[in-house]
Amino acid sequence: MKKTLLLLALIIFISCDQETQKAADLIIENATIYTVDDQFSTATALAVKDGKIIFTGTQDELIAENFNASETIDATGKFIYPGLIDAHCHFYGLGQQLQRVDLVGTKSYDEVIQKVTDFQNEKNKSFIIGRGWDQNDWDLKEFPTNQELNELFPDTPVALTRIDGHAMIANDAALKLAGIDTDTDPFGGAIEQKDGKLTGILVDNPMELVEAVFPKESTQETIKSLMDAQDINFSYGITTVDDAGLMRSTIETIDSLQQDGALKMKIYAMISNTPENLDYYLTKGIVKTDRLNVRSVKFYADGALGSRGAAMKEEYTDKNNHFGALLSSVEDFQGIANRIAATNYQMNTHAIGDSANYVVLQAYKELLDGKKDRRWRVEHAQIVDPNDFDLFDEENILPSVQPTHATSDMYWAEDRVGEERIKGAYAYKKLLGESKMLALGTDYPVEQVNPFLTFYAAVARKDTSGYPEEGFRPEQALSREEALRGMTIWAAYSNFEENEKGSLEIGKAADFIMLDQDLMEVAIDQVPEMKVTATYSNGEMVYEKN
Repeated sequence: MKKTLLLLALIIFISCDQETQKAADLIIENATIYTVDDQFSTATALAVKDGKIIFTGTQDELIAENFNASETIDATGKFIYPGLIDAHCHFYGLGQQLQRVDLVGTKSYDEVIQKVTDFQNEKNKSFIIGRGWDQNDWDLKEFPTNQELNELFPDTPVALTRIDGHAMIANDAALKLAGIDTDTDPFGGAIEQKDGKLTGILVDNPMELVEAVFPKESTQETIKSLMDAQDINFSYGITTVDDAGLMRSTIETIDSLQQDGALKMKIYAMISNTPENLDYYLTKGIVKTDRLNVRSVKFYADGALGSRGAAMKEEYTDKNNHFGALLSSVEDFQGIANRIAATNYQMNTHAIGDSANYVVLQAYKELLDGKKDRRWRVEHAQIVDPNDFDLFDEENILPSVQPTHATSDMYWAEDRVGEERIKGAYAYKKLLGESKMLALGTDYPVEQVNPFLTFYAAVARKDTSGYPEEGFRPEQALSREEALRGMTIWAAYSNFEENEKGSLEIGKAADFIMLDQDLMEVAIDQVPEMKVTATYSNGEMVYEKN
């Protein structure tokens, strides 16, 4: 009888204990966890259920909570951070680039020609498309002509886009196919000529004429581009990307792949500024799922500094009587901005030169006066007149910047704008002071995908060789905490997603990464070489280092 009573008591005790246990899908313990909450607090353990964080705290608190988890991982002292958010990139474009001629890092036009020739010998394409050249990296820092391309490929169209996406060299076959001749109107850009003949160089808007005759991608090619880009991003710990300019067809393919579970990358999609996109999405309204957020319009105010297409208030220091150009009239820009303001969409405008930034900031300020929490973004905010910084604010006008642009451009940027205007260029600390937040991105494939280069450039303001010794305009450097916030919670805020991601807090998505080294403490010159051990999206491991 006593044995029966003891057995019954034991069964009741076990049953009660099981009833008090809390169910979890995943527990990670023995880690240093940077939650990136308001207090920038740390924890040593976390628990996940149904893709959401249900606990962060100490090991003792974890034990006291009495979790029953399907999987428990001992992190063995590794460091955990929120999944990184790239606040400005070209995710789909990265995937496309993998299928084209990669010209990044070429040190001469001869090397460009050789890469194109090798590519065509292997692929035998009916239209050769490439990207990545930068004449500023060559000994002869001038735009080339298409003479050699014409000789090598007289019947095959060739279009090679500059690394920043704002200039292109096209051979005569491509120009003819696009209907470009010496009489074509170059409004919003340039069609360069020499001695009354086309050189093949197109800057900004005229490039669209050539892009319009690119061969149409198949659905399978689009899917491959997206999936390849996902693999690369997850390997760097990026769990959300802000794709700066997508067409409806691509967005719908993304949504379909996400719904099927194949594409797990979370994507904040800026729609490209086309009449068709505006008519469809501004009427439809915000499109929001667990992994897709369509609620903004990408607009280009001007071109890029490297190709002298950025719109400046005064002439370029290194080119007399040249001011760059706005890509649309002020009236057209204001008209589209007014149309967007009447909806709940954001407007995210590319602005590089101080003139473009002024036009954008003034229009934003006037249109959003009296409105609340619109979070319109200025993408790049690269060169801002010191008198215009106060047009940014915490609620309606936010800067979105890419720190590696500063360290890529620092060798020649002052040549373009002079010693006075450079004081308002790449001014991240100043922008942060005005808006109290700063969304950070890479702008890949213009720059590299690696977000640790973003962090390094923001904090050290140097290239990976350690140049310059004191940093490029070091007074504009961000602290490590500011840089991490810019790549997580502030980026999420700029997407209206701060309540669902960007920090490791209870109720938010279990998007996080694991590192062997502490990003907050490791020597700054080691940051560019840091590797991600594992990446999790909604509590699911989507990447693990071999």
